[in-house]
Amino acid sequence: MQRRPSAHVHEASHDAPPHALGADPDQDTAAVIGTLLERYLAQRREEAARSSEQFARDVIDVLVDVVLRGGKRTRPAFLWWGWRGCGGESRGANAEAVLKVATALELLQACAVIHDDLMDGSPSRRGAPAAHVAFADRHRAAGLRGDPDDFGAYAAVLAGDLALVWAHDLFESAGLDAKARRAAAPAWQAMRTEIIAGQYLDLYGQSTGVDSPEESLRVAYLKSGLYTVERPLHLGAAIAGAGPDLIASLRRAGRSAGVAFQLRNDLVGVFGSDGSGEPSGDDIKDGASTYLTAIALQRARAHSRHEAERQLRDAIGNRDLSPEDLRRVRDLLTRLGAADAVEARIEQLTADALTVLEQARLRAPAHERLPALVRRVVEKRPAG
Repeated sequence: MQRRPSAHVHEASHDAPPHALGADPDQDTAAVIGTLLERYLAQRREEAARSSEQFARDVIDVLVDVVLRGGKRTRPAFLWWGWRGCGGESRGANAEAVLKVATALELLQACAVIHDDLMDGSPSRRGAPAAHVAFADRHRAAGLRGDPDDFGAYAAVLAGDLALVWAHDLFESAGLDAKARRAAAPAWQAMRTEIIAGQYLDLYGQSTGVDSPEESLRVAYLKSGLYTVERPLHLGAAIAGAGPDLIASLRRAGRSAGVAFQLRNDLVGVFGSDGSGEPSGDDIKDGASTYLTAIALQRARAHSRHEAERQLRDAIGNRDLSPEDLRRVRDLLTRLGAADAVEARIEQLTADALTVLEQARLRAPAHERLPALVRRVVEKRPAG
């Protein structure tokens, strides 16, 4: 049996008063993170406005809208349950510091989505204009000089950079003691680099047309899997003082669950989503090197389905595809068995993650809540 470590952020009693955050993080992690985000962003906006109200109004308000507009707070939840599963307390100074670190992950996510939307040319995010579009719209409305789209792109880069800076600021000010900060530093440093690496490899794959299933899985791992599940679990466990064996187990589970999460997103983007309506097909239009399309191309080649391969290659990277074109692509992916193959891979990866979590013998209630969280983020989502 693996040693169950004690937390080492601050000395704190289990009799400490409950969080003054409007919710119990064990019961509703997302609500607590939402409260912390609102407080932190309001504080940083107030500070910035003292230097420039225009910067606060034009840039920070768009960033705040991106951060607070929806989102399931998946990454903070994995960090929290990694912490709890390794002996971390549910309340007190220890827990509050961990929740602030978890909140910083949402700012990293904001950086990633703002930059991703810009690079992919996505017009919207969670039912509203993407950041670069919002900036361009403001430029037009104000009648400013120059090209509105260029202005929007440049401003979005700055907003994403600001989110990255504020994420690090929040990590540094979270209240971890020296020992906990040293334990968490390797994962925190690696994760920020890995996010950028994943974004670049995704961009590079669009340019080269990589169609290797294994290479596409590597991109999925770096692009999303690492910083969505594995690194948050790693952070929570490290801050709790977990030993190397337990951290390695959580990272293995997180690696499998994280890739399954990205594969599910790939399917949702092509075949439908949870209530958002017609799937966008952006990955097809952008030429993203997903496991879904790589498997389809591999199967077409293996079975000498030359016409199917040609049709699929013509569609991938074609930004002018109509809704009817996308329906034909979905039909082609289904007939080639690619969608079923991705579902099977998701099931395998999920089973692997759950097996590792069961063997890790996590503390209650994380021994039940963490597997449930894994199942939730990789589950099938009904078409809208």
